[in-house]
Amino acid sequence: MESQASSGKIGFEESLGSRVISAAKCLGCGACVVVCPFGCLEYSKAGPVLVKECKVCGICPKTCPQYDLQTSEMEKLVFGRERQAGEEFGIYRRFVLAQAKDSQILNAGQDGGLVTALLVFALENGLIDGAVVSGTSSEDHLLPMPRLATTPKEVLENAGTRYFYSPNILALAEMVKQKKTKVAFVGTPCQIRAVRKMQLAGLKKYTDPIKLTVGLMCSESFTYEGLLEKHFRATLGLEPKSISKMNIKGKMLLTTETGIQTVPLADVKQYARSNCRTCSDFSSELADISTGGLGLDKWTFAIIRTERGEQLFSEAEHAGVIMMRDAKEEPNALGLLRKLSGKKRQNLLPKQAV
Repeated sequence: MESQASSGKIGFEESLGSRVISAAKCLGCGACVVVCPFGCLEYSKAGPVLVKECKVCGICPKTCPQYDLQTSEMEKLVFGRERQAGEEFGIYRRFVLAQAKDSQILNAGQDGGLVTALLVFALENGLIDGAVVSGTSSEDHLLPMPRLATTPKEVLENAGTRYFYSPNILALAEMVKQKKTKVAFVGTPCQIRAVRKMQLAGLKKYTDPIKLTVGLMCSESFTYEGLLEKHFRATLGLEPKSISKMNIKGKMLLTTETGIQTVPLADVKQYARSNCRTCSDFSSELADISTGGLGLDKWTFAIIRTERGEQLFSEAEHAGVIMMRDAKEEPNALGLLRKLSGKKRQNLLPKQAV
């Protein structure tokens, strides 16, 4: 039998177990759980758990967005080149402000409803046969769950942003099970990195069906138990089921049965997931399209990064599905993008001892 040393392969415990999980760097994306060919890992609230002896196949560390990042290789894979020093929020073609024209989509979606509009358009026109998104649990209100939406109705049902972490990568297993061949993947920056690492590793079973990646701008997410149970319910006296929508515009905005309730971000900062502080990507720099609110009302700030992203945008605009404005009309949004991208990139710097 070939030894671990001679094969150059490294097992879960020696790689992710010691250098990611024990180091409190695991973001909980679930990539390692999905790709393990021997079913050695299961997903728990805390992330991957080794449930039987690792077979040392060496696959899981190749997919982890926090292990051996290979950023330049991923940039070459996606864009054909590495980013340059002045590209402060990644490589891109152009950025725009966009809004769904359909009022139902606009009201159901977050900010301008752009992602929902694009997914519905792509499904209705056969450009994709499924979309990996986040939905919510039927038992625990607002608790995110990975979903594979295969109809416009399902996309609408799962519209909106979750401020708790949803391990969308786990839905790739359902994609394979249903034998989908044209899928859009929507996820956070760490999940987009995981998809790109899977592509670099040649895991075609999971990556060939992915025809488009839509990245969500993300500073951090919150723990469900802390923010919802301790703060909303115990401190504010808000029942989770009374909250229909959450948003952040300099402060947290909760749409409830009685109106909009505001919560200062300083009051909820303590419930942010600590592991998010190890991520250096705010704007999903490796996605085909990156989207975020950036303080806008009823509009989505979109960064079109690749030819794939450009093509979908052009077709959707030509079909009258979305309307667009010049992003230069909102200099504050562009300034916020630069500020938050720079702040997240500080996580790459070594921490000073105190």
